[in-house]
Amino acid sequence: MPVTILTPAVEQRLKAYHELSSRVKAKAPGTLSQPTITISREFGCEAYPVAEELVKLAGKKTGEPWLLVDISLLDAVAKEHQISPDVMLSLGNKPRWLDDMFATFSPHWKTDADYYRLLCEQVVTLATAGNTVIVGLGAAIITHAMKNCLHFRLIAEQDFKVRSIARRMNIEKQEAELLVVDKQKERDRIIRKLLDADEHNPLHYHATFNNGRIRNQHIARMIADYVFNL
Repeated sequence: MPVTILTPAVEQRLKAYHELSSRVKAKAPGTLSQPTITISREFGCEAYPVAEELVKLAGKKTGEPWLLVDISLLDAVAKEHQISPDVMLSLGNKPRWLDDMFATFSPHWKTDADYYRLLCEQVVTLATAGNTVIVGLGAAIITHAMKNCLHFRLIAEQDFKVRSIARRMNIEKQEAELLVVDKQKERDRIIRKLLDADEHNPLHYHATFNNGRIRNQHIARMIADYVFNL
């Protein structure tokens, strides 16, 4: 199941990621951060098209480059760290749920707590930098105390999510139905286990959108209007 079917290519975003990371390190203490937008979604909702459109709109509004951050980008960052497999094996006694988490996120991730710690650190670093749209990753919960972060969630009827997954992954409807149910259960379990939180709680978000009733571009425009007219 190729990751690129559901997520945008990372190559052109990796350079921008490193530029943002450098900007955070060079930032003077007390400097106000630029906005960061997080997008949570039920499995099957079309967060990536919304985020891609939002990055374009945010760039036009601010006159500055914005970065779309997702698991595929942070997967590439983790690979750059080249943590030795021998180090992984020497840590021992890894909890089963952590193995499950990395299997759910991406087949390329190692099953080790260091990678999840790295992921959380990178989410916070990028959220601190601002000019960032973060898709998934539990970012709304990880960054809930950061005042420059604004949080949004996509939901939809089951039929919309099933049809969307079947179309984007080119699979039969029956397979998509099982995938939507199984992946959502897995995501919910992981977030509860890792972050002791429920992503379905509407109080985590500034606004929630029905992805089945509102077009992706319209959702992106509404988010941009809210963020840049505060």
